Amino acid sequence: MRQNHKILENGKVELGKYVELAYEIFTVDEHGETSVYKFTSDHPDRFVFGQDLGMIEAFTSHIGALSMGDSFDFTLEAEEAFGERNPDMVMAIPRSTFMVDGEFDNERVFVGSVVPMQTSEGYRVDGLVKAIDEENVTLDFNHQLAGERVRYVGVVQLVRDATPEELNPHHGCGGCDCGHDHGGCNCDDCNGCN
Repeated sequence: MRQNHKILENGKVELGKYVELAYEIFTVDEHGETSVYKFTSDHPDRFVFGQDLGMIEAFTSHIGALSMGDSFDFTLEAEEAFGERNPDMVMAIPRSTFMVDGEFDNERVFVGSVVPMQTSEGYRVDGLVKAIDEENVTLDFNHQLAGERVRYVGVVQLVRDATPEELNPHHGCGGCDCGHDHGGCNCDDCNGCN
């Protein structure tokens, strides 16, 4: 039986509430602003507030206590957003790691491609391929916006009580609602795994 969840007309973004945000992300430098990503009203950023430990603390502090329909516009310095670039996050991985059936995986591993990897703790991390030589593939595991000043402009589209399923997700990434059983979160329909 499907439970009805009450949409709060003036519900505030607070711990345990399901939230949908439509917003655009810009990098900001001395030359101006560049749009880098947009969550639209048709494909918003969806999450249970306070549940995703990967969310940027400064971001959550800016949207916390906003109400449905409220707009927001704020800029975070690199250290409060995705952090400064860390040279230790650029690593040479043995080329043999990327072999498939005895052949190097040229289709997915090339300079400029993003390759999903897994930490020893089992977390998924994406590495940008910076170089390939006879022995190694050099991957940059810094977030693509590391070192950037970032501006967020958007609106709180929806705030409501979270369902038990939303409070206790059963899939790996915690936010994928695409309905596909793909064992990961890299299909175009996913919103919560970026």
